[in-house]
Amino acid sequence: MGGHHHADVLVDPARRRRANLILWILLAPVGVLAFIATIMLWPSGDIAKSPLNDVFDTASGVELSTGTVTRTVSETCPSTQGMDEAGGQELLCEISYVTPEAGGASFALEVPPETTQSRPLEAGDKIKYLDLSHTTDTSAPYVFVDFVRSTPLALLGIAYAVVVCWVARWRGLRALAGLAGGLFFIVGFMIPALLEGKSPMLVGLTTSTIVMFAALYFAHGFSARTSTALLGTLFGLGVTAAIAVWATDAAALTGATEDSAMTLSTVVPELSLSGLLLCGLLIAGMGVLNDVTITQSSAVWELAEIAPHSTARQLFTSGMRIGRDHIASTVYTIAFAYAGAALPILVLVSLYDRPLMDTLTTGQMAEEVIRILVGSIGLVLAIPVTTAIAVAVVKATGSGAKPLGRRALEPAVSEVD
Repeated sequence: MGGHHHADVLVDPARRRRANLILWILLAPVGVLAFIATIMLWPSGDIAKSPLNDVFDTASGVELSTGTVTRTVSETCPSTQGMDEAGGQELLCEISYVTPEAGGASFALEVPPETTQSRPLEAGDKIKYLDLSHTTDTSAPYVFVDFVRSTPLALLGIAYAVVVCWVARWRGLRALAGLAGGLFFIVGFMIPALLEGKSPMLVGLTTSTIVMFAALYFAHGFSARTSTALLGTLFGLGVTAAIAVWATDAAALTGATEDSAMTLSTVVPELSLSGLLLCGLLIAGMGVLNDVTITQSSAVWELAEIAPHSTARQLFTSGMRIGRDHIASTVYTIAFAYAGAALPILVLVSLYDRPLMDTLTTGQMAEEVIRILVGSIGLVLAIPVTTAIAVAVVKATGSGAKPLGRRALEPAVSEVD
């Protein structure tokens, strides 16, 4: 009798509709505000698309060409040939013989020592070089620029897509499509808006909100559990934004710690470098937040399906046990990801003869430390909030038994998965 009554409550469509309505009442205003902000902040296109000339466009007649290395030998550097006659000294260096991709005779190319030390040119390597042979007489008519990396990058990208789709099936394919859409929105909206001097904080919040709405619903389907994860993600983004604003001001971060930032400040003087740093903190935190919130939301649903008679307190406690493990592992993930990206800086500052605390508080290191701390705080606080919302929604919808399992909540997903 009691079991039959419990099942009747679980399949009560009125409760499910009411819970979904509450979720949409909370989410809809945020989505509408983000949409309005997108329209208001949409770049006008007045700024020139390429305010900077190509970095290799230094003189008329200079061409950036590609070629294939046939062999590399140790010979007299072309740039020092004839120095003996002038009282100097000819030097030995690595010389690569390159066949131009456009056709023509092979030529000798002097390779910079910093390149040969880290990655010597080998036969079969495709490279980019500057052709100065049509300009003025020079002892080095060809200058090494970089390697051509399009093939390995393309292969890695294809391998990544294949693995994701093989393991996650249609949901993986939808996630990849959502990622492509998010990147397109960042390139088409966020970057031009920042270049036009729009508020970096508003642009960052708008971009992350729109991308999260689109990516989560597209990848995971329209369901109560997806809406729950989205609420948790938006909460985490809000916390991250608030702490980032305070930390950037309190720590007096300028954002002007790299050559690229200094170039931006010269070319686009209306662009706030500290604001750009804020925007970057939001975009960086967006992906990790999405990861933990969707996991927590799904965990609560699965727990409710396994133990449909659990109380809200029991569900929250079980969900937080999973969440605490997730917090521990993800905090490591964020810290080590940033440490890996900043490894050259870490190695360089370790050579300075100064106390560790002084090193960590320099502008460049402080930016990395604050990225880790701000992102981690938003992430950690999003987990209990998402878990609590998920438990409330599960209990409000009556989900937890098979009648309202995944098929009832995610019809669109179940059909394709």
